[in-house]
Amino acid sequence: MKIGIEKRMLLHLPWGLLSAVVAICALGVWNLASAARSMHQSMWLTQSAYMGVGFAALATTCLFSYRWVQKATPAIYVLNILALVALHFIGHKAKGAESWFAIGPLRIQPAEFMKIGMVLMLAKFYNDDYRSSESNYSLIRLIRPTLLFAVPTVLVLIQPDLGTAMMMIFTWVTMVLFAGIQRWVVIVVAVLSLVGGVVLWHDYIREGGENHATWFRHHLKRHQDLRISGWLNPETDTKGSNYHAAQSKIAVGSGGLTGKGWKKGTQTGLFFLPEQHTDFIFSVWAEEHGFIACVGLLMLYGMVFLFALEVAFQTRDRFGVFVAVGVTAMIFWQVFENVGMVIGLLPVTGITLPLMSYGGSSVVSVMIGVGLLVNISMRRHVF
Repeated sequence: MKIGIEKRMLLHLPWGLLSAVVAICALGVWNLASAARSMHQSMWLTQSAYMGVGFAALATTCLFSYRWVQKATPAIYVLNILALVALHFIGHKAKGAESWFAIGPLRIQPAEFMKIGMVLMLAKFYNDDYRSSESNYSLIRLIRPTLLFAVPTVLVLIQPDLGTAMMMIFTWVTMVLFAGIQRWVVIVVAVLSLVGGVVLWHDYIREGGENHATWFRHHLKRHQDLRISGWLNPETDTKGSNYHAAQSKIAVGSGGLTGKGWKKGTQTGLFFLPEQHTDFIFSVWAEEHGFIACVGLLMLYGMVFLFALEVAFQTRDRFGVFVAVGVTAMIFWQVFENVGMVIGLLPVTGITLPLMSYGGSSVVSVMIGVGLLVNISMRRHVF
């Protein structure tokens, strides 16, 4: 195993991708200094340290050929699975979820790294399982990749961590569609989606309130149930189950075109926003910097997605292509869900905004994903 970076590899560094990532990180620390005021004044310094660890993880990921990563993928996947299992025995429980390992002052969230492990394992499967005579996948051939995604997703879901589980589902669906599926599989998926819509209508929308017999709703935990019902009926119970979503929309709307100014957000300063340093960090940005700055931030994320897809399009081997697509999907859906929930278009699921929200595990896992993209881009001429 050869470790290091050759000079010719530097010619293929995705500078656009790296520039966008650095810009988002800088804005994230600056925004966090306002979001965490009167809470923990050193939080932005801690986040800066997390960013440093993240960039170190990015650089380390680039040192190893992604061919070696491909060989090590089964071990990486199994270790992440074992970490999720261990949570149920030695995990730290907080806010009703057993999602972290507590090591002194550190909190490590294995689910964040499991997303990377799942992407790598699916990429390896689609690379090894390629058949030129049968390029599109049937339902039978989809059983194995479905199991590879389902096992870790179920382990994350029972913590419970609905937000991360949803991101894993969306990432899996993206990679499945990219791999290619037969037409009748699309029909089956469409039918299942229709069934899901009918269940949602029956359990939450049709007349009868909460007293009628439900098909799926009674299996959910109370906070999950309230998030879905609050999403479908945003004007109800704004002082209870819909309080978080309502306060978030007030903050976003009050920012106007140019915002109230850094550290001048009233919703943020008075702590009306829930989890304003993590899940609702975009609300802080919108309130203090306004619509124009929000568009600018989303454009930076758009640059990340475009440059990441460029890496995928220029890669010559199947494993590298699927890793690039998987990492791009992982980051895209997380941004989509977080921004969607803070403006009221999607239910609140407790998902962070990549590189903007406070949290070491989230930052480092995203940086490892970016490191994989840089690694693939640098070595694409080798294969």
